[in-house]
Formats: sequence, C-alpha cells, structure tokens
Amino acid sequence: MKISTKGRYALRLMLDLALNDTGEPVRIKDISIRQEISDKYLEQIVSVLNKAGFVKSIRGPQGGYRLTKKPEEYTVGAILRLTEGSLAPVSCLEDENNHCERQKQCATLILWEKINEAVSGVVDNVTLADLVEWQQGRADFYII
Repeated sequence: MKISTKGRYALRLMLDLALNDTGEPVRIKDISIRQEISDKYLEQIVSVLNKAGFVKSIRGPQGGYRLTKKPEEYTVGAILRLTEGSLAPVSCLEDENNHCERQKQCATLILWEKINEAVSGVVDNVTLADLVEWQQGRADFYII
C-alpha cells in the first residue's frame, strides 16, 4: 500500500485547517502557500472533503473552509479512506467479505490480514488532534 499525494495532501489540508482555526474560515490560497501545494489541486481535494461533510465551505470575500467537527473526532483512517479508498494491502481484503476462491488454501492471506490489521490499528487510532499535537511538538523542537 502506498498513499498517493491526494491522501497525503488531504491530511496536510485538514491539519492546516485545525492548526489555523481562529473561528474564521481559512482560504485555500493561504493553505496552498503554507503547505506548498497547488491551490488547484487543493480545490479538488477539498471538494471531496466538503461533499463528505468533513469540512464546511463558506462563500464570499471572507470565505474559505472550516472543519465541521473537532480535530479529535477525525481519524487519519477516515480521511485516508475517503481520499484513497481501501487501505488494504491486497484486493481480496478490500471488501468486508473475502470472495477469493483460494482463501482456504492461501497461506499468504494470514500475512496480508496481519498487515491490514496493523495499518488499520494505526490509522484508526490516530486523530487529527494527535497530528496537531505532533506538529506543535515539532514546532517547539525547532525553536532555538
């Protein structure tokens, strides 16, 4: 499994919204500058996040985007699955029920299940609030 730029940038966008929440909407142009990501690409990503209700769009000259929930209510897994789809390492684990005809004799399936459980165990237990805390810790680390 490899997370695409879409998934990585979605996390950075959500993190930026959380870090810059002053009560006012955050403009994509400002996120683009801070994150060094094309505003056109961010518009595509924020559209997906907006349709799913992860962010709220505020129109007008003072418009922008805001999180719809508190940072601790978003998991990294939810954000990545929204933008990436399944995080399963193999296609036979993408659905809730494994329909592979070889599953009963497939020794490697045990490995793939363990990898899938490990990845889910991490991304489903790390929240946007955790990322905010980690980011602020990094900022503190770099202050001389």
